Amino acid sequence: MRFLLQHNPIAGSFSHSRLHKLSYLFMDSSTLKTAAASTRLFTINSSPCFASSPRRLITTSLAFKRINNNNYKNDDDNNNNHHPLTLRTKDLSSVSYRNHPTPTSETEEKMLDSRSWEILKIKLKQLGLDIGRCAPGVENRMLCPKCNGGDSEELSLSLFLDEDGFSAVWMCFRAKCGWKGSTSALVDNNRSQSSLKKFSKMKTIREITEDSLELEPLGNELRAYFAERLISAETLRRNRVMQKRHGHEVVIAFPYWRNGKLVNCKYRDFNKKFWQEKDTEKVFYGLDDIEGESDIIIVEGEMDKLSMEEAGFLNCVSVPDGAPSSVSKKNVPSEEQDTKYQYLWNCKMYLKQASRIILATDGDPPGQALAEELARRVGRERCWRVRWPKKNDVDHFKDANEVLMYLGPGALKEVVENAELYPIMGLFNFRDYFDEIDAYYHRTSGDEFGISTGWRALNELYNVLPGELTIVTGVPNSGKSEWIDALICNINEHAGWKFVLCSMENKVREHARKLLEKHIKKPFFEANYGGSAERMTVEEFEQGKAWLSNTFSLIRCENDSLPSIKWVLDLAKAAVLRHGVRGLVIDPYNELDHQRPVSQTETEYVSQMLTMVKRFAQHHACHVWFVAHPRQLHNWVGEPPNLYDISGSAHFINKCDNGIVIHRNRDPEAGPIDRVQVCVRKVRNKVVGTIGEAFLSYNRVTGEYMDIV
Repeated sequence: MRFLLQHNPIAGSFSHSRLHKLSYLFMDSSTLKTAAASTRLFTINSSPCFASSPRRLITTSLAFKRINNNNYKNDDDNNNNHHPLTLRTKDLSSVSYRNHPTPTSETEEKMLDSRSWEILKIKLKQLGLDIGRCAPGVENRMLCPKCNGGDSEELSLSLFLDEDGFSAVWMCFRAKCGWKGSTSALVDNNRSQSSLKKFSKMKTIREITEDSLELEPLGNELRAYFAERLISAETLRRNRVMQKRHGHEVVIAFPYWRNGKLVNCKYRDFNKKFWQEKDTEKVFYGLDDIEGESDIIIVEGEMDKLSMEEAGFLNCVSVPDGAPSSVSKKNVPSEEQDTKYQYLWNCKMYLKQASRIILATDGDPPGQALAEELARRVGRERCWRVRWPKKNDVDHFKDANEVLMYLGPGALKEVVENAELYPIMGLFNFRDYFDEIDAYYHRTSGDEFGISTGWRALNELYNVLPGELTIVTGVPNSGKSEWIDALICNINEHAGWKFVLCSMENKVREHARKLLEKHIKKPFFEANYGGSAERMTVEEFEQGKAWLSNTFSLIRCENDSLPSIKWVLDLAKAAVLRHGVRGLVIDPYNELDHQRPVSQTETEYVSQMLTMVKRFAQHHACHVWFVAHPRQLHNWVGEPPNLYDISGSAHFINKCDNGIVIHRNRDPEAGPIDRVQVCVRKVRNKVVGTIGEAFLSYNRVTGEYMDIV
C-alpha cells in the first residue's frame, strides 16, 4: 500500500505554496527516509473502500512505520462500503473513525496551524501524555502517567483531542486515580471546557457475554481456594463465580450482573492482583441481590460479599473499585464529574429505596475513608457502620472474610446485627459521652464542684468551674477589677491556675503593682496609702516578678486601634495552647471594638459575641470573666445595680453561666466603707453555687479582700 499526495476536492482549493506547507504524507519506507521530521498533515488514498469519499485530513505526529494491511478491518474487500480506519499500537487501544464527520473547510484551515498543534503536544508531553499516535475527534486510550494503570497496567486514561487539534481533555477511569484535566494551545481555554462536556458523553459501553469473555466454570483448584476461605460451593454457584485463562494461569472471574444481564467482569489472580473489563458499566457487585431491599450492606470486596452470604446476608453488594487512600477535602462533585464513584450514581435507584445502609468496609484507614465517601453521597442519616472485633490486644480483624475465617459465620452475623449509627457531625447519643459522665460521677477530675474562691463567705454561693462564663458588673469605682484580681490570685495560690489578662483600662506597670501587692501582701511603695505597713523587699519583689511571669499572659493592643472580640479570643487560644492557662479576664466590654453591620442590631451583636466567648470557654475548658459596665443610672440612690442594667443588651444575663454584681458601701452611716458586697445574681449550675449575697472586707493597703470575722 502506498500513500500519495494527490490533488483532490479538499486540497484543490489551496494554493501551491499552501500545499507546500503541508507535512509529508505516508509513503513507503524508502521515501520516508527523505521526509522532514515535523508535524504531518496527510491524506489517505488506500483501498477501494475509500475511493468514493473525499480524502480527509488527519493531524498526527507518528514515528512513521509501514502500516500493515492487516491493520485495516474490512468486512468485504470486494464492496465499496465505507469502513472505519483502525490503528493498532502497542500502548493505545483501537481508535475508530466510524461516523466521524468529514471536516469542513473551516476545520481544515484550523488544522493547518501546525504551530498550535506542536504547542499542544509540548504541553501534554510535560504532563506525561504522548499524543504521537493519537487522532483528533475521537477517544484515545493510553496508560495513565499518574497511576500507570495500577497493577494490571490497563489503558485507563481516555484522551480526547478537539477536532481542530487546538485543545485536549483527559480523564483516568481508575477509581483510585481519577486524574483529569484539560489544556489548550491557546490562552483562552474555553475550547477545552467545551470539549470536556463532549468527552464526558463519549464513553461507550461494551456489550459482553460469558462466551465473548471466554469464561469457564470454576475448576477444582479455585474451588479449593474458596473452600479455604470458608466460601461454599452453593454460594459460588448462586453468584455465578467463574474462571478465565489469563496467559499461563487461571484467574477468578467475578461477573457483574444487572437485571440478569452481564455488564462487567472483574478478575483476581492468586497474587491478589485485580483488573476489570474495559469500557463496561460500573455497578455494584451483587446488584440484583439488593433490588427492593430496605436494608443494604456495602462491603469493600467481592470476597467480603460472598462472606456475608455465608453469614446469611444476601442483601449485600461490593464496590467495584476498592477504597481511596483518604477522604477528599473537596465537596461532593456533581453526578457527571463524580467519576470515582460513578457506580453509586448508576445504582441510585437501588439505593434510593433503602432506609438503612450498613457500611461494612475494611477497618484500615482506606476502608474508613471509603465508608465516609459513601456516607457523604448516600446520606449519613440512613447509614450504620460495623465495628470489626478485636483480633488481639492491639489489632482488629480487617474485613468480613477475616471474621468468617477466624470466628465463623455466627460471629460475622453478630457483628452486622450490632452495627452502630454512622456518626453525623453535631448529632450524638448519650452513650458517646459515657466516659465523661462516669468521670463526673466518680469525681475523678477533682473540679466537679468548682474551684473555691478562697473566701468562706462565697463557698456556698459561687465556685469557679472550667468552661463557664461569668459576667461581673457594678457601678464605677465599686472595685470590680480589684475583686477579680484578688479572686485569680486566690485561685492561683491553692489551685495553681494560670491566666491570660486582657485588661485595657490598666497600664501594665499599675496592673503588676496591684497583683504583686495581693500576692506578697505588702505595699509596693512607701507611700501615704501604705501607712505604717512595711514595703515589700527587693528579694520579695524579684520573687514576685518571677511569679508574674509564670502565672500571667497579657493581651495588649499597643496601637491606636481597638481590639475585636475575635482578636482577643484568638490570642487567648494561643495562650491556652502555649502556656496552659485556665482562666481569661476581659476587662471591660466597652474597651473592645464593636463595629457591626448596619443591618445588625446591638442586641443581635451582643448575642453573637457572647456565643463566641462561651464556645471558646467550653472548647478550651477555660473560665472567662467578662467585666461589663452598667448603663447610666438615673435617680440612683446607692443600691447595687441589676444585671439587666448592663449597657448593651439583656443577653449579658441571659447567656452567662454566672452573674455577679460588686458593690462598695460609700455611706459611713450605712456601715464600714471598707465593706464590699458581692451579689451573686445568677448561677446556672446548682452544683457549684446559688443566688445570694456575701460581704468581704477590703484592705486598701494591699488590695486584698478578706472574710469578715
